[in-house]
Amino acid sequence: MRTSRHNNPGGKPGKKRIFTEDMRKKLAIAVIVITLALFALIYVLYDIIQENQDNYNQIVLSQQDYESRPIPYRRGDIMDRNGTYLATTQKVYNLILDPRQIMSDEENFLEPSVSALVQVFGYDPNTIRTLIRENASKQYIRYERQLEYEQKNAFEELKKSTNEKNAADNSKARIRGVWFEEEYKRIYPYDSLGCSIIGFVNGDGLEGAVGIERSYNDSLTGINGREYGYLNDESTLERVIKSATNGDTVVSTIDLKIQDVVEKNIRQWMEETGSKHIGVLVMNPNNGEILAMASERSFDLNNPRDLGGRYTEEEIWEAGLKEAQDTYNRKHKEETPITIEQVEEHFSDEEIRSYGQQVAWNQLWRNYCISDTFEPGSPQKIFTVAAALEEGVINGTESFLCDGYQEVGGWKIACVKTSGHGNLTVTESLMQSCNDCMMQIAAMTGKGRFIKYQKMFGFGARTGIDLPGEADTKSLVYGEEDMNASSLATNSFGQNYNCTMIQMAAAYCSVINGGSYYEPHVVKQILNEQGAVVKRVDPKLVRETVSESTARYIREALFRTVSEGTGKAAAVEGYEIAGKTGTGEKYPRKNKKYLVSFCGFAPALDPQVLVYVTIDEPNVEDQAHSSYASGVFQKIMTEILPYMNIFPISDPEDTENDMENMLPEREGITDNTALQETEETKTYETDEYVEPRQEEEGGIPAQLPEGAMAAGETAPQETAEESSEAGEESLESSEESLESSG
Repeated sequence: MRTSRHNNPGGKPGKKRIFTEDMRKKLAIAVIVITLALFALIYVLYDIIQENQDNYNQIVLSQQDYESRPIPYRRGDIMDRNGTYLATTQKVYNLILDPRQIMSDEENFLEPSVSALVQVFGYDPNTIRTLIRENASKQYIRYERQLEYEQKNAFEELKKSTNEKNAADNSKARIRGVWFEEEYKRIYPYDSLGCSIIGFVNGDGLEGAVGIERSYNDSLTGINGREYGYLNDESTLERVIKSATNGDTVVSTIDLKIQDVVEKNIRQWMEETGSKHIGVLVMNPNNGEILAMASERSFDLNNPRDLGGRYTEEEIWEAGLKEAQDTYNRKHKEETPITIEQVEEHFSDEEIRSYGQQVAWNQLWRNYCISDTFEPGSPQKIFTVAAALEEGVINGTESFLCDGYQEVGGWKIACVKTSGHGNLTVTESLMQSCNDCMMQIAAMTGKGRFIKYQKMFGFGARTGIDLPGEADTKSLVYGEEDMNASSLATNSFGQNYNCTMIQMAAAYCSVINGGSYYEPHVVKQILNEQGAVVKRVDPKLVRETVSESTARYIREALFRTVSEGTGKAAAVEGYEIAGKTGTGEKYPRKNKKYLVSFCGFAPALDPQVLVYVTIDEPNVEDQAHSSYASGVFQKIMTEILPYMNIFPISDPEDTENDMENMLPEREGITDNTALQETEETKTYETDEYVEPRQEEEGGIPAQLPEGAMAAGETAPQETAEESSEAGEESLESSEESLESSG
């Protein structure tokens, strides 16, 4: 009894033992159920994995970057009018390394691959080996760009032969993890030929910087394709390719042969004589097509940033200081402008040199024929005569007395020949380039009608040529409200207003072709990849300028200018050459700096080609005169006329007779003795002023009325940044474009 109480004091005997056994049974049942559930879950998961393994593999693998890559498009070509390639695109190859694949079996793959790279490309083996080991987890390293096909092919042949030999020798050594991706490189087969017209692309090859490359960038640019990789139901890698859309081909109006002749003669001029600038423009006067365009500014399209020693480090630094100063002051207009001495406080040396280099590039890439402005001089005179003929102010039979000057608005403005030409007909006034006659004709026309025809001929407005960087000359010509008698007089012979070469050439074409002003252009059609025409750039007739009778009159006068007058140096033996000389004294007049020019065409009766030559400040000891420009014109015409199948005339007298029959009988007395200059009176053809003088009390005032312009002044001009957008519009590169100066 004592023992029983000790084992179960105060309670009922056997109670605790019964409770514990029940719990154990329940716990055992729970464990069994959970275990069975886990086995069931494992079975279900296993079944799911087995059924969907391929799908999961495809999803994961298809998301890897290396299974999808872009396919680059091919940029469209640029051709000359005869189908010669001026710019084309060549396939090149980028060398790609896959360190992960190489290091997957370092013992067998690393050294053979490194050895092959060294053997074909001459790389340093330690550099390659270290690069691969340090990037063992990477699958894509672009090691070198734009390799030629021959280099790629040499490596692949070595890889094939090496791997085959090792396999035959039961060696596991292999060349692995090296492959090539395709890319395109822009090529200019003729280097600098036509550089200012063709232009180039930036380093990435996606954006044109100047010339046709920029103005037709949208047509030349294509659309990248893409290659996608995925696994099919059998877990085999499949690829889908969306092909690239290549750029269109641009067919220009440029004739490579004529362009070559022009540039050859420019080089010859610069080597033998030289000048600050020289520009030549060749046009088809009957449709506005540009056949050639060039200046002394030339650069290699395949290496456009090579300045070729044209600028010293000091010049680049000085240009950089000025550009940095202008840039800072433009960006901080509300602050006090900084001086040139303060530039280094705001910019680093590297930034200043970068600015200077960009200015140098912009000057090199600037298209002189469309971006630079100047006073045109005597070629303007045909427009003065044409306006008067069209308005009925003259009929072409009048005579004018040239006594060597005109007193206009209080100023004595000299003629070409200060001793006077005597009596001249209108035709003879063009032949002898008489300023006095032009001033009289302009006064009869009046400023309102004179300005009307200036606008009609396109002066003061962009021509719309399909090249970037055309200068805006709107503020460089007079309006009716600010033109007075003296500015009308000087404008009549091409001073005190500015134009570009392309403006003058387009205006000339409109007169000599019978009165049709065509928009000048450098592209004639665009072709797709299959060679079909997708766009045709037809001649764009902008407006009519003069009547056919006026055009005939001007053609006859300019023919006689070459055969009998100031343009004799432009004559080409056997051909009917017509044209007008120009010798403009630049502002300030006292410096005796000249821009000489000749604008001519052939044949005189039926113009097929116009050539305009301007030479800015020829390097000559005597006074510069138009015969220098006429000489360059003559050399160019001598070569291109036979090439263009423009044949010599059989009898020169036939042309003169035809010209005489075109016009009414001339009236008036001509002082022929005045046309025969003696050594004492001889002067070169030049738009020259004498200094203004003050008369006795009550005579000519020393100062012009408000709004008038003195002899040594020019029309209001904008800065280079304002008057030409070449720096901002045509000279953008991959770096930030800076506005050009000067």
